[in-house]
Amino acid sequence: MKNLLTLSMILLAGLQAYPQKDSRDQKRLPIIDMHMHTGLPEEVPEGIPAFCRPEPCQGDGSATVNTQELMKKTVAAMDRYNIVKGFLSGVDRAAVQEWAKATPGRFITSPFIVKPEASDLEQLNVEYKAGRFGGMGEIGSQLIGIPPNDPSLKPYFKLAEELDLPVLIHTLGIGPYLPHFSSTNGSPLLLEEVLVSHPKLRIFVENAGFPYRDEMIAMMYQYPQLYADVSTISWVIPRTAFYDYLEAFVRAGLGKRIMFGSDQMVWPEKIGAAVEAIEQAPFLTAEQKRDIFYNNAARFLRLDELQRDQKKLKTQRPQ
Repeated sequence: MKNLLTLSMILLAGLQAYPQKDSRDQKRLPIIDMHMHTGLPEEVPEGIPAFCRPEPCQGDGSATVNTQELMKKTVAAMDRYNIVKGFLSGVDRAAVQEWAKATPGRFITSPFIVKPEASDLEQLNVEYKAGRFGGMGEIGSQLIGIPPNDPSLKPYFKLAEELDLPVLIHTLGIGPYLPHFSSTNGSPLLLEEVLVSHPKLRIFVENAGFPYRDEMIAMMYQYPQLYADVSTISWVIPRTAFYDYLEAFVRAGLGKRIMFGSDQMVWPEKIGAAVEAIEQAPFLTAEQKRDIFYNNAARFLRLDELQRDQKKLKTQRPQ
């Protein structure tokens, strides 16, 4: 008995000397956020709560509209959740460049496109050749009533395919309360003409086309180059609705083409809400969570190829 008591005391002392870490204190595995912004395409008051659906509902959070302050809070949240890369777009393209300059290597920079115009496309061509942007979109033309198969967008898709750019598009049934927004123009089926015309286009649809579940699944079955993110719906709609929607895609076998996004806009605290929505999903395995958080985006962005090319260039440089 005396020996047993002595052993117990030694073990207890050891546990006190090396306290067990809470799982929340352990470093998270890396995450890629495929949907980030330097702000909103329309002005909102400072401090306004985040969007929520369906009305009547009460959003939470507090809008940060100053772009520098938003950047600081966004990067702090990225550090907290170990988000190593973000697909970043904004209507204010100078702000996108400022964020990238302030945090080298952290963001894939991309212009937010609302109204497609020939003059804008010419300027973008110059920007891409200069290496100032690495992606295209969010293409948010649906916000002003323009569907993805509109002729005005064809030159944009052509350029993206030629330059092998990852493209984010807003093609779904919900969006901001704007006078010309059309849910009808958000059907994922309207992307078919685009995908047929541009078979090498790397494109992903915001929020997996919510709530057009069956249409989006059909498109992803038929067009392997089509990916989707789950971003705003992880926090803007009821959690039960989000889980029902996400689980349908996983059960359909599409878990390898769903990517994480926060779509934080001017609510940087929603980055954590989006991460936790995936972490807490009871139907996802650890492997499926890693796919959504990192692996699928790494494959879509071809990060392995990019890193190999960068390493090759480095070894070829004269010492």
